Amino acid sequence: MTDKSAWDWDKGDKTIDTTGWSAQYKWVEELHAAPDGQTLAAVVNVDQGEFTVCVNATSWEKTFDKIWHLRFLNDGRLTALVSAMGQWTVAVDGSCWDNTFGFVWNPLFSNNGKHIAVAVQRDMRYCMALNDESWKTDFANMTYFALSPDGSKTAACVQVKDADSGQIQKFQKGTFTAAIDGKPWEQTFVNVWHLAISPDNRHLAAEVRLNLYDYTIAVDAKPWEQIYQSVWEPVFHPADGSVTAPVKSDGKWHMARDGKIIWNRGFVQLWRQRFSPDGSKLAAIVAPKFGRWTVAVDQELWAVSAKQMVTDLAFSPDSSKIAALFKSGGYWKIAVDGDLWSRKFDRVFTPVFSSDGRSLAAKVETKGKYTLVVNGKLWQQSCDMIWDPVFSPDGDKILIRFMKDGIYHRRIELTSNISG
Repeated sequence: MTDKSAWDWDKGDKTIDTTGWSAQYKWVEELHAAPDGQTLAAVVNVDQGEFTVCVNATSWEKTFDKIWHLRFLNDGRLTALVSAMGQWTVAVDGSCWDNTFGFVWNPLFSNNGKHIAVAVQRDMRYCMALNDESWKTDFANMTYFALSPDGSKTAACVQVKDADSGQIQKFQKGTFTAAIDGKPWEQTFVNVWHLAISPDNRHLAAEVRLNLYDYTIAVDAKPWEQIYQSVWEPVFHPADGSVTAPVKSDGKWHMARDGKIIWNRGFVQLWRQRFSPDGSKLAAIVAPKFGRWTVAVDQELWAVSAKQMVTDLAFSPDSSKIAALFKSGGYWKIAVDGDLWSRKFDRVFTPVFSSDGRSLAAKVETKGKYTLVVNGKLWQQSCDMIWDPVFSPDGDKILIRFMKDGIYHRRIELTSNISG
């Protein structure tokens, strides 16, 4: 994870004036702020078919035919997918990978920001590239991608047997499998979907379709013995290596671990399961009945529910609390440990906990303007744009990155000044 202890946490405000950027370039695309707030960047158009990246009002030396998916990594580096002379690659802080491809997409980043993986196409064959090194094996088709948390392993769903749209019998015998670091499983399936790599990098799990009607989870190419009407994305336990996934049986969704049902109740829907960082709790978004959504933690339901949807489950780093976003009547609210905050918004973004779980903040939107809500209290500043808040390591301060009237602000506030 990002080491925030070395960041500047002195209370105050630093600014970058972007009002001149539009005059300097033909157009300026979406602004991106670095995790520590010190750097602001955007893709800019220099001339027809000529793009570069502007960083704190200074351009990269190189220009490109196209640039997309500009992102800051957790270590502060700035990366983008770039095209020059019809060939695509990855650029990091203005320097390009040595290898180029017909196309690149779906970038994945390790938690510490040190590793970058992308899906690549070369000569109409597909594989993944990690830190400028491609798989030695490529495939006719490739979907659904995964990068291990430490960034050392890549995986994807790949087609290993040729079958065109008219060869139904061949398709039904299984043409897809999963590959890790370019090595495909020997077992094939009708379909393979969402993948998960274990925390120790030793195992790979995936949703698989055995035939037209039966589904299960496969771990290291071996399917669970139990078959189901459907399955959702598998997740590895952070400590013991077990695999948990929502499964559908007899018309209801259940929580299963290593092929065995572990919750003694079924749901109309059950998905987006998430373990607490220490592995002691398992939470999921559930529909106990049609048209009502809530959160279940170790199968116990929260008392509050939403008519439209629940999303963005987030555990605190110390595993003590969990938050989620609830939508009813067209408005969003934040719930923490089953208690729904009273304020409602047009939009709420993924909640962010302090490291000790004492504070929770989120970016919110009302009537086209943005601000923050911290522990249920609004920050008294209306912004044209705002980024997700970042707590200091001790949680006593909060980094706020926002735009107002063309000026970018990097502001450090005491958490208590906002939350009361």
